Amino acid sequence: MTFWMALVLGLVQGVAEFLPISSSGHLSLLQHFFGMEEPDALYNILLHFATLVAVCVVYWRDIVDMIVEFFRGAAALLGRGDRREGGKPPEGRRLVLLVILGTLPLFLVLPFDDLVEGMGANPTFVALMLLLTGCVLFLSDHYAGGRKTVRTATVKDALLVGLAQGMATIPGLSRSGTTISAGMALGFDRNFAVRYSFLLSLPAVLGATLLKVVKVAASGEVDIKLLPMYLCGMVVAGVVGYFAISLVKLLADKGKFGKFAFYCWIVGGIALIASLFPAAPA
Repeated sequence: MTFWMALVLGLVQGVAEFLPISSSGHLSLLQHFFGMEEPDALYNILLHFATLVAVCVVYWRDIVDMIVEFFRGAAALLGRGDRREGGKPPEGRRLVLLVILGTLPLFLVLPFDDLVEGMGANPTFVALMLLLTGCVLFLSDHYAGGRKTVRTATVKDALLVGLAQGMATIPGLSRSGTTISAGMALGFDRNFAVRYSFLLSLPAVLGATLLKVVKVAASGEVDIKLLPMYLCGMVVAGVVGYFAISLVKLLADKGKFGKFAFYCWIVGGIALIASLFPAAPA
């Protein structure tokens, strides 16, 4: 891997991880049509860690509040915590519960991890999933405008958004696009749909990262000499990811989240044509 390739991969990861255009789908298509080499296991881990940090920076207040309320909630269950008037838990504590519930459906996907990963090798399939992502995004603006917040979202809502996240492990389906659209379809307020989607990504990305760390550690395939270029790629992924999250928040708030649909349709259509009618060898 070259220095410039590491930066390009960092850029693609930072942009496509948070914009609703599928990072896995883009990387798969780039590798198939342009011969871009697949990042090694360690670099893949570091890129995902960088985007994880970007989410933490944007939502640090929510995350701190959730951590505090997690321990307060645990203490309350043991009869040592504070008691709230009306029996209603604070917002941070309820957000912890919703994130935990939304993460549970991912365990249904774990047994099919190798199968899902293999789907990325089929450019026709990835292209079709990008086209489907476009349809989901296009509809999102039409059923947006709900009023559910962290206070009024239900257990059923969290589980359904979690199921959408599980389905979005399929290459070509955008995780952020699918979960935000699912939230809007369930009546979430636009801001809450985006906020919940990105907070829901934290345990998902962290869990996947830890699993990959175990695999890399077991294989022993780590080249320390490549670390400087990896760090540069991480910085690019993290910084670009920060601004990508801000852009998604802005467009969703203005009711223009569905505009990303046209990009997915264009890229998916071109990729589908290219996969079905490959150019003849020179």
